[in-house]
Amino acid sequence: MRVAIAGAGSVGRSIARELIANEHEVLLIDKDPAKVEPDRIRGAQWLCGDACEVANLENANLEEYEVVIGATGDDKVNLVVSLLAKTEFSVRRVVARINHPANEWLFTEAWGVDVAVSTPRVLAALVEEAVEVGDVVRLFGIREGQANLVEVTLPDGASCAGRSVRDLALPKDAALVAIVRGNRVITPSPEEPLEPADELLFVALPDAEPAIRKSVLDG
Repeated sequence: MRVAIAGAGSVGRSIARELIANEHEVLLIDKDPAKVEPDRIRGAQWLCGDACEVANLENANLEEYEVVIGATGDDKVNLVVSLLAKTEFSVRRVVARINHPANEWLFTEAWGVDVAVSTPRVLAALVEEAVEVGDVVRLFGIREGQANLVEVTLPDGASCAGRSVRDLALPKDAALVAIVRGNRVITPSPEEPLEPADELLFVALPDAEPAIRKSVLDG
């Protein structure tokens, strides 16, 4: 997946590192030459320029990217980047960082924003969730990373689809805490049937995540 990130500050770099570690192709854009340091994040592409200028986005071939993230420390910049990405370059998924809660009402589809969030790990997770149906996505850590909230979206043809929750052979260090189905949040009971496109939310230790994937998708 190709992801362009506007803003190479601490947030933008954090997102880039996580996405590169998950083998995505990342472009970092920043107008401050002091922040454009290719050696700081190996594997990333860099562009020194103002992401609010269409010419710079054209030079970046933004239309070739599946996801754009507005990750600067300026809400106005993140909104402009989002609007340009969606309206001028038809980017499928636009994620924007909100710096000031008072501006949250602006971060809507009217400004080209598909998802508005503020935490680097959640930003990266939501980007992956849009395209990685059928994989385990780590949303955030609990108790300083001792456990994680992870999400799996069931693809069509998942082996557990049509079966009940009780049939999941989950590892001992994982618990299914919720099922998101359309606009419903379901507290899972042993008899609850699983359906394609269900989003399964687990609390699990990091070592249990491969077993979750095997149980849900390969079981």
